[in-house]
Amino acid sequence: MTTRYRVEYALKSHRRDEFIEWIKGLLAGPFVLHAGSVNSFQIGEDSKSNAEARRRYAEIFFDIERLIENQIYLQKTGDPTIGRLRQLVPSVGAFFTKLPLERAFYIQDDRRSISKRRLVSPSFNDIRIILNTAQAMILGSGENKVKLVTFDGDVTLYDDGMSLDEHNPVIPQLIELLKRDIYVGIVTAAGYHEKTGEKYSERLGGLINAIVDSPELSPEQKDRLTVMGGESNFLFRLDGKTGQLVWIDDEEWRLPETSSWSEENIKKLLDLAELILTSLKNRMQLSAQVIRKKRGVGLVPLPGHSMCREELEEAVLNAQRRLEVCEAARTVQFCAFNGGSDVWVDVGDKRLGVLALQRYLGDIPGNRTLHVGDQFASIGANDFKARMAACTVWIASPAETVGIVGELVQYLDESKIYED
Repeated sequence: MTTRYRVEYALKSHRRDEFIEWIKGLLAGPFVLHAGSVNSFQIGEDSKSNAEARRRYAEIFFDIERLIENQIYLQKTGDPTIGRLRQLVPSVGAFFTKLPLERAFYIQDDRRSISKRRLVSPSFNDIRIILNTAQAMILGSGENKVKLVTFDGDVTLYDDGMSLDEHNPVIPQLIELLKRDIYVGIVTAAGYHEKTGEKYSERLGGLINAIVDSPELSPEQKDRLTVMGGESNFLFRLDGKTGQLVWIDDEEWRLPETSSWSEENIKKLLDLAELILTSLKNRMQLSAQVIRKKRGVGLVPLPGHSMCREELEEAVLNAQRRLEVCEAARTVQFCAFNGGSDVWVDVGDKRLGVLALQRYLGDIPGNRTLHVGDQFASIGANDFKARMAACTVWIASPAETVGIVGELVQYLDESKIYED
């Protein structure tokens, strides 16, 4: 049963994606006018309704394709604000590639029976998955063939708070990417600054062992796994021979825009974040503790306790609003996000993390990079800013990660057949 709580929460502006909601609105018209009646018993009427709804939906996705292509053209000419799509959806970001949405719709319609539904209109998840498929299709072929795929950790590669063990079904898919000479990066909020990389090795142990033991990977391919920790603060690279994560010195990958950040301003930002989270903990009487790390501050529940969704969101939004007006935030970028069971404020963000990996691995462009994550809401979600650095797909579970990577590998293999 849908509760008032769930309805009201879904309507909160910071939890919505305006582009997807706009597409959802466009599809509501054909659903109402052409999806047919559930009570129709005339011979052939059902098939006719299916065909008409499918055609109308496909036309809308085709038209959105053209709008995106026009937006990309205007981005290149330097004036994206005059684009029709930007005027219709002011919050829409930059596009790194075209999106074959019509073809992606046909694929997902066969899987999800979108045009055959009579009482449930095309949903947020339908559209999100169609966008994912379109992005995988374009990165699997042609001049935009992917060279780097980055992943969030919790809820993307493994369940929240868990580790990537040897039985995780995503591991074979990541091996498939490495076999095709694609770099794989883990861009995680987990901030362990010890140069041994021991804690990252523990959380990613199943993947690391699978890579080292794989007879299908060359020595060069085994070295293509990287780990960016603390959003954009600590970089490690796998040594395929030893199975160790090797610390990479800042000078080798640090971006010019972050090199100017002073330790004094970083300390001021984290001091204020610690003060804000402590104040919130006391004011809301939370059974939680404030944890200070080298590049982040977290509000974490005490053992045996938890924080409800509203408390997590209050902490995120409060920290975001108060920190963004402080003097230190004018020079040091940060992100405040809801980790699902805790709240963190980190120095840097995943845009910087992805950009740093692109630079370190040979200036890989955004139109040949894919970031896979589960948090793309506008505020309180740390994957959101990765949209400014690379193509993205929005998943809801590790199982969806397995599916979208499988699709990407399929498109890569199909395109290679035609190229050969």
